[in-house]
Amino acid sequence: MYSAIDVARYIIWYCKKQGYSISNLKLQKILYFVQANFLVSIGRPCFEEDIEAWDFGPVVPEVYHEFKLFGSSDIPRFVCQNAETVILKRDRALINEMVDQCAKYSASTLVEITHNQAPWCDAYEKYCNNIIEKSAIKEYFEKD
Repeated sequence: MYSAIDVARYIIWYCKKQGYSISNLKLQKILYFVQANFLVSIGRPCFEEDIEAWDFGPVVPEVYHEFKLFGSSDIPRFVCQNAETVILKRDRALINEMVDQCAKYSASTLVEITHNQAPWCDAYEKYCNNIIEKSAIKEYFEKD
């Protein structure tokens, strides 16, 4: 299992390599889908940190705070030097697959998608930042 920061840096690195734009908001949604992909595909989480239900969808607070200085701008490549060496090759493939699927959507579209899914809907409570349980994520995406 990786740290969410390491996974986030890898996602940023991969996005830059592929020519995709990646803001903190979009990064948060991709992390959520990557976690879901790991939970369903291999039965374990990609990262241990919790995902919380914030106003704009699922958020990993540690990652949000790490990259918030970029606001809604594209996160630059320099924040993720050597990121690909931290993630095992087989795990990179799962992450890349999810990034490629999410890349075609804007951050606001990804927010809308997550706002229509049970894990966020069930956990969300205004002003509370409740945890979206990994079991709820896995259960929802196994049905899909």
